[in-house]
Amino acid sequence: MTTTPGTDRFLAIGEFFFGSGNLRITTVLGTCVSITLWHPIRRLGGICHYLLPARGDSIYARNAPIGTYAEDVLRLYADALHQSETTADEYVVKMFGGGHMFPAQIVDVQCRNQPCSDAARRLCANVGCKNVSAGRRLLGEAGFAIAKEDVGGHGSRHLLFELGSGDVWVRRGGAVAAGTTVRL
Repeated sequence: MTTTPGTDRFLAIGEFFFGSGNLRITTVLGTCVSITLWHPIRRLGGICHYLLPARGDSIYARNAPIGTYAEDVLRLYADALHQSETTADEYVVKMFGGGHMFPAQIVDVQCRNQPCSDAARRLCANVGCKNVSAGRRLLGEAGFAIAKEDVGGHGSRHLLFELGSGDVWVRRGGAVAAGTTVRL
């Protein structure tokens, strides 16, 4: 998909985009995770916004958009790379999100102060941490190397992905509240 210069798009939970152009894509993350891929030579890439690591057997899961689950998102990326005749090792990969939205409700004190990691995921049942761990595992299995990430911690993130340059701007601390914006 090619877009006109300066076009903006908001990516909701369960949505996925892959294409080229000067599109600026924004999304807001809490426990959800976004993975951006960018091909610096072909200047194309993608972004996802997944809610949970894996699709279950519930009625909601069966009817949810395919981009709602990390395992499905990696299939979407695999299809996009196949169609564009590119490979995983050609992309700059960045991962964002997986924040603890209600840290006071985390029962296990050990988990409360841990960064998202496989070890921390085993200590607690935090959805954000599980999302980050699943994303890392699935990306690795698919041959992607994560170049940068801003994951875990407390609170939300507002992302702006500039498809034309591959830059991702992150504002932390509240989707609406003023915060420091950094480029990753």
